[in-house]
Amino acid sequence: MQIRNVASVGGNICTASPISDLNPLWMAAGARFKISDCRGITRVCPAENFFLGYRKVDLASNEILLSIFLPWNSPYEFVKEFKQAHRRDDDIAVVNAGMRVYLEEKDQKWVVSDASIVYGGVAPYSVSANETRKFLMGKHWNKEMLQGALKVLEKDIVLKEDAPGGMVEFRKSLILSFFFKFFLWVCHQMDGVASFDETVPESHLSAIKSFEHPSIIGSQHYEIVKHGTTVGAPEVHLSSKLQVTGEAEYTDDVPMPPNSLHAALVLSRKPHARILEIDDVAAKSSPGFAGIFFAKDVPGTNKIGPIVADEELFASGIVTCVGQVIGVVVADTHENAKHAARMVHIQYEELPAVLSIEDAIQSNSFHPNTEKCLRQGDVEHCFFSGQCDKIIEGEVLVGGQEHFYLEPNSTLIWTTDGGNEVHMISSTQAPQKHQKYVANVLGLPMSKVVCKTKRIGGGFGGKETRSAFLAAVAAIPSYLLNRPVKLTLDRDIDMMVTGQRHSFIGKYKVGFRNDGKILALDLEIFNNAGNSLDLSLAVLERAMFHSDNVYEIPNVRIKGKVCFTNFPSNTAFRGFGGPQGMLIAENWIQRISMEVQKSPEEIREINFQREGSVLHYGQQIEHSTLERLWNELKASCNFLSARKEVEQFNLQNIWKKRGVAIVPTKFGISFTAKFMNQAGALVQVYTDGTVLVTHGGVEMGQGLHTKVAQVAASSFGIPLSSVFISETSTDKVPNASPTAASASSDLYGAAVLDACEQIKARMEPMASKHYFGSFAELAYACYMERIDLSAHGFYKTPDIGFDWATGKGVPFRYFTYGAAFAEVEIDTLTGDFHTRRADVILDLGFSLNPAIDVGQIEGAFVQGLGWVALEELKWGDAAHKWVPPGCLYTSGPGTYKIPSINDVPFKFNVSLLKDAPNDKAIHSSKAVGEPPFFLASAVFFAIKDAIIAARAEEGLTGWFPLDNPATPERIRMACIDEFTKLFIDSHFRPKLSV
Repeated sequence: MQIRNVASVGGNICTASPISDLNPLWMAAGARFKISDCRGITRVCPAENFFLGYRKVDLASNEILLSIFLPWNSPYEFVKEFKQAHRRDDDIAVVNAGMRVYLEEKDQKWVVSDASIVYGGVAPYSVSANETRKFLMGKHWNKEMLQGALKVLEKDIVLKEDAPGGMVEFRKSLILSFFFKFFLWVCHQMDGVASFDETVPESHLSAIKSFEHPSIIGSQHYEIVKHGTTVGAPEVHLSSKLQVTGEAEYTDDVPMPPNSLHAALVLSRKPHARILEIDDVAAKSSPGFAGIFFAKDVPGTNKIGPIVADEELFASGIVTCVGQVIGVVVADTHENAKHAARMVHIQYEELPAVLSIEDAIQSNSFHPNTEKCLRQGDVEHCFFSGQCDKIIEGEVLVGGQEHFYLEPNSTLIWTTDGGNEVHMISSTQAPQKHQKYVANVLGLPMSKVVCKTKRIGGGFGGKETRSAFLAAVAAIPSYLLNRPVKLTLDRDIDMMVTGQRHSFIGKYKVGFRNDGKILALDLEIFNNAGNSLDLSLAVLERAMFHSDNVYEIPNVRIKGKVCFTNFPSNTAFRGFGGPQGMLIAENWIQRISMEVQKSPEEIREINFQREGSVLHYGQQIEHSTLERLWNELKASCNFLSARKEVEQFNLQNIWKKRGVAIVPTKFGISFTAKFMNQAGALVQVYTDGTVLVTHGGVEMGQGLHTKVAQVAASSFGIPLSSVFISETSTDKVPNASPTAASASSDLYGAAVLDACEQIKARMEPMASKHYFGSFAELAYACYMERIDLSAHGFYKTPDIGFDWATGKGVPFRYFTYGAAFAEVEIDTLTGDFHTRRADVILDLGFSLNPAIDVGQIEGAFVQGLGWVALEELKWGDAAHKWVPPGCLYTSGPGTYKIPSINDVPFKFNVSLLKDAPNDKAIHSSKAVGEPPFFLASAVFFAIKDAIIAARAEEGLTGWFPLDNPATPERIRMACIDEFTKLFIDSHFRPKLSV
């Protein structure tokens, strides 16, 4: 709001942005700018002459823009604006345009008397298509003129192959598409005018029909199965009121103690290089400077890593990515610390860099001991024995994703008792990892380091391990100077250094019968780990576990490798590799459907796993609800009718197409590392009958504390308001696993229940002897009898374990099933799309809190929609040579687009499967955090369904690849037509950083 309050039309004009939405319109409409100097002498400059170059305007240093004259348009003079951005709402343009034409009747023909065609986003400033204007003058406004103008326009506005911003083919197509839309729009405006005979066919009107965003509507369907006083009830999130009023306290809100310092990182600017010299003289003389620290200053070990210590806290000799930490500066303010860090000058000797998965494969660049394999049946025999009617081979590219938690990484750390103890408050999903990292780099025992977390503003896996090294960095100056230090990352730095969701490549070979029944899958998958192992092997393993999604495949061979690349280490993200594995599977499912000319839904159904199915890693399916919820979803969304309506729409509209899809999921619940499936909790009952609960899980907005408090309240038979959870702290519950893997409610709920049951068992003799009017009276009576009202609870997930030596076992306690339907509409001329409807159903057993679970489903779906259709990471690699090598171009909200309110489905219906108790988790519930995320792929495959209809207009009916995210660029370039054929063929695949 502050930006909007100070923005102005004059400011927008004078900044001369090459993607200003207004400037092409000023120019096209013939606006004139009145300019005044400091003496009051004025002059007038036509808008079309005002913009001289990149951020340069015809304005002297002593002049200001005084006013704008915008002329009225005459009868039959038409002005129109155009814009296409990455996202529908609140986004800068990829290409925009302002167009004007003035028609006059001559000899019973309407000819062009004047015109102006101006584009933004195609040059360093808004440019006029002057040759096109000359061509149009005097021409009869008809299809012949259109074809001629398009040929001139193609050469008039030239984009070089290495143009900044990339997407050259897409931008070229938009230049032509916009003019075509303008032609149709003018024709439509002239409809009914005497002697104007260029009518717009009904099927073409969709190209110019203005988009009207309807009110978003939705429904939420669930049953309430209560257990005790509050479990199962749709209780409000315990801190929701604080959060919506802005009163909730996060790490950066904590008041800094006296004598505190702010930290800033000294970062590598090269993807792979040898450090030759570090010059910090200028930094030491900068304002507010208090200290600078490098590898030589680390008191303990400089080697860190969550599983394998293959990282350096501070790079000591070689840097292996842009954004690798070389040192840390502390100063009296945040800005002074950042300024000092910028003053550090480093000389490098550049070394060869690996900047993609394909680079890694070509150069055999893999992390050590990360090759894995899962087998079932005999793939080779199946392929060569003639059992398969058809065999297909292909490659799926899966894009990464930025976590974009609202609260960036932040740590406040200080010493006590003369430096003998270290305390910190951190925004993390894993306080225990912060404790361990800090202890290691300082050379202290873990018992002398305490990490506390009250709540975090989103994590999504991004604060599971990658937040820990930041706490360790801040610990060095705090410990050595014996002063409190705060390190809070700016958004661009956070995005640049902390890693993202892994990009993947999947190379598949699938054999199947003519009826679509799958017989064999041979799959090789690679993930882009970056410059350290972090959790990448576990992410790969889960992707391998989920590479079947929900399909019965008798013969399977899945090989996986973890690629070492010169990018910041990628890390956990909601789904933890599962969505990538399932997306690869759904790609070849969709391809099979095209090969056998059946709908994807038919292929899915005939290959569903059933009760008793044995998966490719040896686990047997138990209590499957897949077919039940699938059938419920098909009935509730009236899928067959929706399909027919879409087909009818597509027959009647050439330039807008609709698509539908329905996609299932099966997500395994448990950490795949067995030892992590344990949880501790501390429950304390006070004499007034209130209960304080502390457990190892972190509240990050997902409602974990609310659910755990409900478990405690129901156990004691007290209202939810009598239970309080303050924070997560390593000195209350030790050795806690990260809050991740969707398992936290299962684990910590069970640990808290264990503690409650211990206390209740101690209370029971007292409760059975006397009548107490309240729990408070009982608690006080127990206290008077010296009964211990505090207990430590513990839980470990039973009956799980997997052996990679044999490739068999039971890695998951159970599965959460779900399915989603989506209907989309695309503009084939621009790639613009919107989701008309989404219906989601999940089996969550007997929900602990259906209101919170529905919120998790909605949030996961929209975040997943970002991954499959909006959010694209662009790195300096072979695909984006206009970006410096190894650098992240999309390092902030200006270039990286998460979903906005206008990306939410217009109709959004969420249902929880009824009467489906799960006897393998607390109170018959199921985990919810990650399973719904993949269901947004229904939007992706609905988009592809719409593109298939568009390509059919050009006689293209064969299979084609569509990579995620399905951005407007990928949608537009897949919709082959007369405009795109000028510079691409039907196999064109827009570049993607993987």
